[in-house]
Amino acid sequence: MGKVAWGFTCSIDGFIAGPGHDMSWMSAAEPLAEGTVRQMAGDVAVIISGRAGYDAARTQQDERDETTSKAYGGAWTGTEFILTHRPDEIADDPSIVALNCDIVEAIRRAQEIAGDKDVQIISADIARQALEHDLIDELQVFVAPVFLGDGTRIFDVPGGQRIDWELDQIYEDSPRSFGRTYRPKRPR
Repeated sequence: MGKVAWGFTCSIDGFIAGPGHDMSWMSAAEPLAEGTVRQMAGDVAVIISGRAGYDAARTQQDERDETTSKAYGGAWTGTEFILTHRPDEIADDPSIVALNCDIVEAIRRAQEIAGDKDVQIISADIARQALEHDLIDELQVFVAPVFLGDGTRIFDVPGGQRIDWELDQIYEDSPRSFGRTYRPKRPR
């Protein structure tokens, strides 16, 4: 079975999307080494996204560039789950599978489809829910040299919640993107 990964590019000040889910700031991101995006995309069979991000991408489709209009800049193919309490509203979109279930069930279904490949979460809120159930095996972080000041925070838990991570890998071939993977620091 593959891993459940949460991956994102964030601003230096900790946002994965600007106000209104704006993604135009991604143009400030440093390019990764040749082949890195394609390799990462090839590891993933299922992506789990949220409804807010899906709606924003649909609304902004004419404004988004190649990098932000499709997962992994278009290098990825697979199944995308959109978690929503209103699946009927988007059931006519053949590019996604709309699910109305909790994160535990969504990941179970995703892993059935993924087999030995990975499940990728690309929503901060869904990742937070997965962390509550200790379902994330890996955190993939890239940093763009930009401040946004507002938007969707990487991790937002009112009252706070501490989760410790340990460094697993540094993307040495893309040092300007500060690419890192981490594993949850679990009791041994």
